[in-house]
Amino acid sequence: MFNATMLNIAERSTTFEDWRITREQALALIPADAEEIMDLMGCANKIRQRFKFRRVFKCGIVNAKSGLCGEDCAFCAQSAHHEGRIETYGMRSAEDLIQTGLRLAEAGATHYSIVTSGTCLDGAELDTVCRAARTLSQASELTLCASLGMLSPEAAGTLKEAGIARYHHNLETAPSYFDRICTTHAYADALATIQAARSAGLEVCSGGIFGMGESWEQRIELALVLRELDVDAIPINFLHPIPGTPLGDRLPLAPLEALACIALFRFVHPHRDITIAGGREITLGDFQSWIFFAGANGLMVGNYLTTRGRDIATDLEMIAQQGLTNGTRGTFAAPPLHKKKRQPAAHILGS
Repeated sequence: MFNATMLNIAERSTTFEDWRITREQALALIPADAEEIMDLMGCANKIRQRFKFRRVFKCGIVNAKSGLCGEDCAFCAQSAHHEGRIETYGMRSAEDLIQTGLRLAEAGATHYSIVTSGTCLDGAELDTVCRAARTLSQASELTLCASLGMLSPEAAGTLKEAGIARYHHNLETAPSYFDRICTTHAYADALATIQAARSAGLEVCSGGIFGMGESWEQRIELALVLRELDVDAIPINFLHPIPGTPLGDRLPLAPLEALACIALFRFVHPHRDITIAGGREITLGDFQSWIFFAGANGLMVGNYLTTRGRDIATDLEMIAQQGLTNGTRGTFAAPPLHKKKRQPAAHILGS
Protein backbone atom coordinates (compact mmCIF):
# COMPACT_ATOMS: atom_id res chain seq x y z
CA MET A 1 0.00 0.00 0.00
CA PHE A 2 1.32 3.46 -0.92
CA ASN A 3 2.61 5.53 1.99
CA ALA A 4 -0.28 7.87 2.84
CA THR A 5 1.90 10.42 4.68
CA MET A 6 4.19 10.90 1.69
CA LEU A 7 1.25 11.18 -0.69
CA ASN A 8 -0.53 13.73 1.51
CA ILE A 9 2.54 15.95 1.79
CA ALA A 10 3.19 15.74 -1.96
CA GLU A 11 -0.41 16.71 -2.71
CA ARG A 12 -0.17 19.75 -0.43
CA SER A 13 3.09 20.79 -2.10
CA THR A 14 1.70 20.59 -5.62
CA THR A 15 -1.71 22.09 -4.80
CA PHE A 16 -0.88 25.06 -2.57
CA GLU A 17 1.83 27.26 -4.04
CA ASP A 18 2.97 28.84 -0.77
CA TRP A 19 2.78 25.69 1.31
CA ARG A 20 6.05 24.71 3.02
CA ILE A 21 6.89 21.39 4.60
CA THR A 22 7.75 21.60 8.31
CA ARG A 23 10.74 20.00 9.98
CA GLU A 24 8.47 17.47 11.68
CA GLN A 25 6.84 16.55 8.38
CA ALA A 26 10.24 16.18 6.71
CA LEU A 27 11.41 13.89 9.50
CA ALA A 28 8.28 11.78 8.94
CA LEU A 29 9.42 11.20 5.35
CA ILE A 30 12.63 9.40 6.33
CA PRO A 31 12.20 6.01 4.66
CA ALA A 32 12.38 2.84 6.72
CA ASP A 33 12.90 0.39 3.86
CA ALA A 34 13.20 0.00 0.10
CA GLU A 35 9.42 0.05 -0.38
CA GLU A 36 9.15 3.43 1.31
CA ILE A 37 12.05 4.76 -0.76
CA MET A 38 10.12 3.87 -3.91
CA ASP A 39 7.04 5.66 -2.55
CA LEU A 40 9.15 8.70 -1.64
CA MET A 41 10.64 8.83 -5.12
CA GLY A 42 7.26 8.49 -6.81
CA CYS A 43 5.91 11.46 -4.88
CA ALA A 44 9.07 13.51 -5.48
CA ASN A 45 8.73 12.84 -9.19
CA LYS A 46 5.21 14.29 -9.14
CA ILE A 47 6.54 17.44 -7.46
CA ARG A 48 9.31 17.74 -10.07
CA GLN A 49 6.85 17.31 -12.92
CA ARG A 50 4.54 19.95 -11.42
CA PHE A 51 7.15 22.66 -11.11
CA LYS A 52 9.94 21.72 -13.52
CA PHE A 53 7.94 20.02 -16.26
CA ARG A 54 10.31 17.86 -18.33
CA ARG A 55 13.22 20.28 -18.51
CA VAL A 56 16.75 19.25 -17.51
CA PHE A 57 19.71 21.60 -17.46
CA LYS A 58 23.29 20.40 -17.81
CA CYS A 59 26.25 22.01 -16.06
CA GLY A 60 29.87 21.54 -17.06
CA ILE A 61 32.78 22.71 -14.92
CA VAL A 62 36.47 23.44 -15.28
CA ASN A 63 39.08 22.96 -12.57
CA ALA A 64 40.69 26.35 -13.14
CA LYS A 65 43.15 26.16 -10.23
CA SER A 66 44.01 22.83 -8.66
CA GLY A 67 45.29 21.65 -5.30
CA LEU A 68 47.37 23.15 -2.46
CA CYS A 69 44.24 24.42 -0.71
CA GLY A 70 44.70 25.66 2.85
CA GLU A 71 41.27 24.37 3.94
CA ASP A 72 41.09 20.93 5.58
CA CYS A 73 37.74 19.64 4.22
CA ALA A 74 37.80 15.91 5.01
CA PHE A 75 36.43 14.80 1.64
CA CYS A 76 38.71 16.84 -0.60
CA ALA A 77 41.82 15.63 -2.39
CA GLN A 78 42.81 19.24 -3.14
CA SER A 79 43.54 20.04 0.51
CA ALA A 80 47.21 20.62 1.38
CA HIS A 81 46.43 18.96 4.73
CA HIS A 82 45.81 15.58 3.09
CA GLU A 83 47.76 13.17 0.92
CA GLY A 84 45.48 12.85 -2.08
CA ARG A 85 47.52 12.35 -5.23
CA ILE A 86 46.23 14.88 -7.72
CA GLU A 87 47.65 17.22 -10.31
CA THR A 88 48.33 20.67 -8.86
CA TYR A 89 48.63 23.89 -10.86
CA GLY A 90 48.02 27.61 -10.60
CA MET A 91 45.36 29.67 -12.34
CA ARG A 92 44.76 28.63 -15.93
CA SER A 93 44.73 31.34 -18.58
CA ALA A 94 41.59 33.18 -19.61
CA GLU A 95 41.91 31.75 -23.12
CA ASP A 96 42.05 28.22 -21.70
CA LEU A 97 38.91 28.85 -19.65
CA ILE A 98 37.15 30.28 -22.70
CA GLN A 99 38.00 27.35 -24.94
CA THR A 100 36.92 24.83 -22.30
CA GLY A 101 33.58 26.60 -21.96
CA LEU A 102 33.01 26.65 -25.71
CA ARG A 103 33.79 22.93 -25.95
CA LEU A 104 31.33 22.13 -23.19
CA ALA A 105 28.65 24.27 -24.86
CA GLU A 106 29.19 22.46 -28.14
CA ALA A 107 28.91 19.13 -26.32
CA GLY A 108 25.53 20.09 -24.87
CA ALA A 109 26.11 21.92 -21.59
CA THR A 110 23.69 24.74 -20.73
CA HIS A 111 25.67 26.04 -17.72
CA TYR A 112 29.42 26.47 -17.27
CA SER A 113 31.15 26.96 -13.93
CA ILE A 114 34.72 28.12 -13.37
CA VAL A 115 35.94 26.44 -10.18
CA THR A 116 39.14 27.13 -8.23
CA SER A 117 40.81 25.60 -5.20
CA GLY A 118 41.84 27.66 -2.18
CA THR A 119 40.09 29.90 0.31
CA CYS A 120 39.71 32.80 -2.12
CA LEU A 121 41.27 34.36 -5.23
CA ASP A 122 43.69 37.27 -5.39
CA GLY A 123 43.08 40.26 -7.64
CA ALA A 124 44.95 38.92 -10.67
CA GLU A 125 43.18 35.57 -10.49
CA LEU A 126 39.78 37.23 -10.21
CA ASP A 127 40.62 39.36 -13.24
CA THR A 128 41.39 36.20 -15.24
CA VAL A 129 37.96 34.76 -14.41
CA CYS A 130 36.28 38.03 -15.36
CA ARG A 131 38.08 38.28 -18.70
CA ALA A 132 36.95 34.76 -19.56
CA ALA A 133 33.38 35.52 -18.48
CA ARG A 134 33.14 38.67 -20.57
CA THR A 135 34.19 36.80 -23.70
CA LEU A 136 31.97 33.77 -23.06
CA SER A 137 28.92 35.94 -22.39
CA GLN A 138 29.33 37.33 -25.90
CA ALA A 139 30.44 34.15 -27.67
CA SER A 140 27.96 31.61 -26.23
CA GLU A 141 24.52 31.13 -24.73
CA LEU A 142 25.93 29.49 -21.62
CA THR A 143 24.69 30.49 -18.20
CA LEU A 144 27.99 31.43 -16.56
CA CYS A 145 28.74 30.36 -13.01
CA ALA A 146 31.72 30.61 -10.68
CA SER A 147 32.91 28.73 -7.59
CA LEU A 148 35.91 30.62 -6.25
CA GLY A 149 35.80 30.09 -2.49
CA MET A 150 35.06 32.90 -0.05
CA LEU A 151 33.74 36.04 -1.66
CA SER A 152 33.79 39.68 -0.59
CA PRO A 153 30.94 42.02 -1.58
CA GLU A 154 33.34 43.87 -3.88
CA ALA A 155 34.46 40.70 -5.65
CA ALA A 156 30.85 39.59 -6.02
CA GLY A 157 29.99 42.86 -7.73
CA THR A 158 32.95 42.51 -10.07
CA LEU A 159 31.84 39.01 -11.11
CA LYS A 160 28.30 40.20 -11.74
CA GLU A 161 29.51 43.04 -13.96
CA ALA A 162 31.68 40.59 -15.95
CA GLY A 163 28.71 38.40 -16.85
CA ILE A 164 28.70 35.73 -14.13
CA ALA A 165 25.06 34.89 -13.42
CA ARG A 166 25.30 32.37 -10.59
CA TYR A 167 27.72 31.82 -7.73
CA HIS A 168 28.31 28.37 -6.31
CA HIS A 169 29.35 27.85 -2.71
CA ASN A 170 28.45 24.59 -0.98
CA LEU A 171 27.66 24.44 2.71
CA GLU A 172 28.75 20.75 2.47
CA THR A 173 26.71 19.50 5.43
CA ALA A 174 24.48 20.57 8.31
CA PRO A 175 25.72 23.12 10.87
CA SER A 176 25.62 20.45 13.58
CA TYR A 177 28.01 18.20 11.62
CA PHE A 178 30.26 20.77 10.01
CA ASP A 179 33.10 20.60 12.54
CA ARG A 180 33.47 16.91 11.72
CA ILE A 181 34.17 17.85 8.11
CA CYS A 182 36.11 21.13 8.24
CA THR A 183 37.93 23.06 10.97
CA THR A 184 39.75 25.78 9.03
CA HIS A 185 36.75 28.05 8.55
CA ALA A 186 33.41 28.56 10.27
CA TYR A 187 29.95 27.82 8.92
CA ALA A 188 29.20 31.52 9.27
CA ASP A 189 31.97 32.29 6.75
CA ALA A 190 30.17 30.27 4.10
CA LEU A 191 26.89 31.97 4.92
CA ALA A 192 28.57 35.38 4.55
CA THR A 193 29.81 34.44 1.08
CA ILE A 194 26.31 33.43 0.04
CA GLN A 195 24.99 36.75 1.34
CA ALA A 196 27.67 38.67 -0.57
CA ALA A 197 26.75 36.91 -3.80
CA ARG A 198 23.06 37.49 -3.28
CA SER A 199 23.54 41.17 -2.42
CA ALA A 200 25.45 41.65 -5.69
CA GLY A 201 22.52 40.30 -7.68
CA LEU A 202 23.99 36.88 -8.37
CA GLU A 203 21.89 33.75 -8.24
CA VAL A 204 23.15 31.31 -5.61
CA CYS A 205 23.94 27.64 -6.07
CA SER A 206 24.60 25.83 -2.78
CA GLY A 207 24.22 22.26 -1.57
CA GLY A 208 26.23 19.54 0.05
CA ILE A 209 27.71 16.06 0.05
CA PHE A 210 25.94 12.96 1.34
CA GLY A 211 27.63 9.83 2.63
CA MET A 212 30.13 11.51 4.97
CA GLY A 213 28.66 9.93 8.10
CA GLU A 214 25.85 12.42 8.64
CA SER A 215 22.45 11.30 9.93
CA TRP A 216 19.11 11.61 8.15
CA GLU A 217 18.20 14.31 10.64
CA GLN A 218 21.30 16.28 9.62
CA ARG A 219 20.40 15.91 5.94
CA ILE A 220 17.06 17.51 6.72
CA GLU A 221 18.83 20.18 8.78
CA LEU A 222 20.92 21.10 5.72
CA ALA A 223 17.86 21.15 3.48
CA LEU A 224 16.08 23.57 5.80
CA VAL A 225 19.09 25.89 6.12
CA LEU A 226 19.25 26.09 2.32
CA ARG A 227 15.54 26.88 2.23
CA GLU A 228 15.98 29.74 4.69
CA LEU A 229 18.80 31.06 2.51
CA ASP A 230 16.41 30.89 -0.47
CA VAL A 231 19.09 29.53 -2.79
CA ASP A 232 18.26 29.19 -6.48
CA ALA A 233 19.93 25.86 -7.17
CA ILE A 234 20.99 22.93 -5.01
CA PRO A 235 23.80 20.63 -6.14
CA ILE A 236 23.64 17.21 -4.50
CA ASN A 237 26.96 15.38 -4.34
CA PHE A 238 27.73 11.92 -3.03
CA LEU A 239 31.01 11.14 -1.35
CA HIS A 240 33.57 9.64 -3.71
CA PRO A 241 36.09 8.26 -1.19
CA ILE A 242 39.58 9.28 -2.28
CA PRO A 243 42.66 7.60 -0.77
CA GLY A 244 44.76 10.00 1.27
CA THR A 245 41.78 11.96 2.60
CA PRO A 246 40.23 11.42 6.06
CA LEU A 247 37.11 9.96 4.43
CA GLY A 248 39.03 7.81 1.98
CA ASP A 249 38.04 4.56 3.69
CA ARG A 250 34.29 5.15 3.77
CA LEU A 251 32.04 3.05 1.57
CA PRO A 252 29.79 4.88 -0.90
CA LEU A 253 26.11 5.16 -0.07
CA ALA A 254 23.81 2.42 -1.31
CA PRO A 255 22.07 3.56 -4.53
CA LEU A 256 18.56 3.59 -3.06
CA GLU A 257 19.66 5.63 -0.04
CA ALA A 258 21.30 8.15 -2.37
CA LEU A 259 18.11 8.39 -4.43
CA ALA A 260 16.10 8.89 -1.24
CA CYS A 261 18.33 11.89 -0.41
CA ILE A 262 17.42 13.48 -3.74
CA ALA A 263 13.72 12.81 -3.20
CA LEU A 264 13.72 14.27 0.29
CA PHE A 265 15.36 17.47 -0.98
CA ARG A 266 12.71 17.77 -3.69
CA PHE A 267 10.02 17.70 -0.98
CA VAL A 268 11.75 20.54 0.89
CA HIS A 269 12.56 22.49 -2.30
CA PRO A 270 9.68 21.95 -4.74
CA HIS A 271 10.45 25.03 -6.87
CA ARG A 272 14.23 24.97 -6.92
CA ASP A 273 16.75 23.48 -9.35
CA ILE A 274 18.27 20.28 -7.95
CA THR A 275 21.45 19.20 -9.71
CA ILE A 276 23.14 15.84 -9.30
CA ALA A 277 26.88 16.34 -9.30
CA GLY A 278 30.01 14.59 -8.01
CA GLY A 279 30.02 10.97 -6.93
CA ARG A 280 26.98 9.86 -8.91
CA GLU A 281 28.87 7.34 -11.01
CA ILE A 282 30.49 5.48 -8.13
CA THR A 283 27.37 5.74 -5.94
CA LEU A 284 24.50 5.12 -8.34
CA GLY A 285 26.09 2.95 -11.02
CA ASP A 286 23.30 1.56 -13.20
CA PHE A 287 20.74 3.61 -11.25
CA GLN A 288 21.89 6.96 -12.64
CA SER A 289 18.85 7.37 -14.86
CA TRP A 290 16.66 7.19 -11.73
CA ILE A 291 17.78 10.61 -10.49
CA PHE A 292 15.00 12.36 -12.42
CA PHE A 293 12.37 9.98 -11.06
CA ALA A 294 13.77 10.87 -7.62
CA GLY A 295 13.14 14.58 -8.27
CA ALA A 296 16.30 16.04 -9.84
CA ASN A 297 16.08 18.39 -12.83
CA GLY A 298 19.77 19.10 -13.42
CA LEU A 299 22.92 17.14 -14.10
CA MET A 300 26.60 17.92 -13.94
CA VAL A 301 28.16 16.57 -17.12
CA GLY A 302 31.74 15.81 -18.07
CA ASN A 303 34.60 15.51 -15.61
CA TYR A 304 34.64 16.79 -12.03
CA LEU A 305 37.47 18.55 -10.21
CA THR A 306 39.79 15.60 -9.48
CA THR A 307 37.73 12.61 -10.65
CA ARG A 308 36.45 11.61 -14.07
CA GLY A 309 32.81 11.66 -15.07
CA ARG A 310 30.90 9.90 -17.82
CA ASP A 311 31.04 10.74 -21.48
CA ILE A 312 28.67 13.66 -22.09
CA ALA A 313 27.04 11.92 -25.04
CA THR A 314 26.05 9.04 -22.74
CA ASP A 315 24.32 11.44 -20.37
CA LEU A 316 22.54 13.23 -23.21
CA GLU A 317 21.26 9.89 -24.49
CA MET A 318 20.06 8.99 -20.99
CA ILE A 319 18.12 12.26 -20.80
CA ALA A 320 16.63 11.88 -24.28
CA GLN A 321 15.53 8.29 -23.65
CA GLN A 322 13.32 9.55 -20.82
CA GLY A 323 11.66 12.14 -23.02
CA LEU A 324 13.22 15.03 -21.12
CA THR A 325 14.17 18.30 -22.80
CA ASN A 326 16.86 20.92 -22.64
CA GLY A 327 16.68 23.38 -19.74
CA THR A 328 18.04 26.92 -20.03
CA ARG A 329 18.25 30.00 -17.87
CA GLY A 330 14.96 31.43 -16.70
CA THR A 331 13.08 28.12 -16.69
CA PHE A 332 11.62 28.30 -13.17
CA ALA A 333 8.05 27.11 -13.58
CA ALA A 334 6.65 28.98 -10.60
CA PRO A 335 7.56 31.89 -8.32
CA PRO A 336 9.40 31.24 -5.06
CA LEU A 337 7.45 29.42 -2.40
CA HIS A 338 7.87 32.08 0.25
CA LYS A 339 8.08 35.76 -0.47
CA LYS A 340 9.28 36.95 2.92
CA LYS A 341 12.48 38.99 3.19
CA ARG A 342 15.62 36.89 2.93
CA GLN A 343 17.00 36.12 6.37
CA PRO A 344 20.49 37.31 7.37
CA ALA A 345 23.14 34.65 7.88
CA ALA A 346 23.37 35.24 11.63
CA HIS A 347 19.66 34.52 11.99
CA ILE A 348 19.91 31.29 10.02
CA LEU A 349 22.90 30.00 11.93
CA GLY A 350 21.24 30.74 15.21
CA SER A 351 17.91 29.13 14.34
